[in-house]
Amino acid sequence: MAWILCPAAIVWAGGVSSGQAAVPHAAPPPQLFPADGARGVCPDTPLRLTFAAPPTIGSGGKIQIVDAADGRVVETIDVGAPTATQSIGGMSGFKYRPVIVAGTELTIHPRNGALAYGKAYDIRIDANVLRDDPAGTQVKGPRAAWHFTTKAAPPPANGRKLIVAADGTGDFATVQGAFDFIPDGNTVPTTIFVRRGTYTEIVFFTNKHAITLMGEDRARTLLTYTNNDRFNHADGNPYAVDGANPSDAIISRGDAIYRRAVFMAHRANELVVANLTIRNATPSGGSQAEAIILNGTASARAIIKDVNLVSTQDTLQINGQAYVANCTIEGDVDFMWGQGPCFFVRCTCLSIRSHGFYTQIRNPGTHHGFIYVKCKFATAPGAVDNYLSRIKPARFPDSEVVIIDSVFGPGMHPVLWELQGGGNGADAGAPTAPPRVHFWEHNSRSESGKPVAVDVRLAVSRQLEQPRDALLISNYSDPRYVLGDNWDPRTAAIFGARSAR
Repeated sequence: MAWILCPAAIVWAGGVSSGQAAVPHAAPPPQLFPADGARGVCPDTPLRLTFAAPPTIGSGGKIQIVDAADGRVVETIDVGAPTATQSIGGMSGFKYRPVIVAGTELTIHPRNGALAYGKAYDIRIDANVLRDDPAGTQVKGPRAAWHFTTKAAPPPANGRKLIVAADGTGDFATVQGAFDFIPDGNTVPTTIFVRRGTYTEIVFFTNKHAITLMGEDRARTLLTYTNNDRFNHADGNPYAVDGANPSDAIISRGDAIYRRAVFMAHRANELVVANLTIRNATPSGGSQAEAIILNGTASARAIIKDVNLVSTQDTLQINGQAYVANCTIEGDVDFMWGQGPCFFVRCTCLSIRSHGFYTQIRNPGTHHGFIYVKCKFATAPGAVDNYLSRIKPARFPDSEVVIIDSVFGPGMHPVLWELQGGGNGADAGAPTAPPRVHFWEHNSRSESGKPVAVDVRLAVSRQLEQPRDALLISNYSDPRYVLGDNWDPRTAAIFGARSAR
């Protein structure tokens, strides 16, 4: 027996003599989303089949999306090739997975822009796309079309709020679809509101400004993908190395921009990301894999607020001006890094391993690095000997990490900071740091509120003390001083509004 996708319904075939009516198999046919015959479907909708038991992808076979009006094939997916390439946000050459199986759900991801408004489509699935049906019976026979019709038109071009909903009830079904809709060079304040759901996609955009990405539920609005440097390799980021100017307007090495994160914003000003979870699902040891990369400018005015950022390595990379408040950031090695300037307040930074490093900060001497105020540095149960920061001063002599009024959980190495030898190869020796490296700390406390022992801190680090360093402590506690441009992010509308709904 086998199931057949027909234009009007799903029926069972096989196991009966010619002329007899088909009898149902014990296992039910898969549920389709969008449903067969559905109308008003968002063109960016991933197509889902939900089975009674986990399906198994075959070694070959094709899935085709066909324009029902003229029979033209607008998308072909060969399941024998588990990856394909597409343009995301105007950047070509991104690898992605056209078909993803998670539990009992099989999701088909057409290329961005493959489907259009006001169209009817048939989905054709070769018999050998699935190796076995969920009941263990061989899948046989051709499948006819699964049919649906897209929305007649996009939302109004002058709208200031776009709704993303995985269940198809919004303006878009994907976060990237909403960003793609916003015109290049946009400066009009626009909110992308993302309803509860899981969005398995890579998001990239550039030169779009004044956008607020707001989740409906911090824990249950999840943007995720298994993306990393092995999967989407680039030869480096010109804005993340050797103190390059984050305000350089010309992308001379555009093909080298890192594309290994889940969410990437390039040269975007006035960006707000709030109230959701971004998770890079790359397993430990799977290479560098950020949840978020912001390549902004020295006056980007980016805000990340009430966000969970999760990965197993370089979780957060920020090159440019950013304010990070009330966030949880989880990773293991150099999982907060970049040029900055960045100001973190009331954040929880969680190291999930032993002998890891929270930060590696590469700011030039022209602006500040990463500053943490009233934050907590925690470790996973049993993790020990974690360092707050490491740097090669021969490459980055102006590295700045300042910690003020923060809490250290157990598992921190008492030396706290590490300097490494010059060059890009193996580190050796105990280098002498230039005096302008700022590894500074003030009023660090344990979880019980007691002062932490600082007597064996790295010799070149510095304890800021009252009243001697009162001005430094005051300045570094003020985001306007750290971030420059006299910008006070605390006055932004996001901190005054209850919700963007």
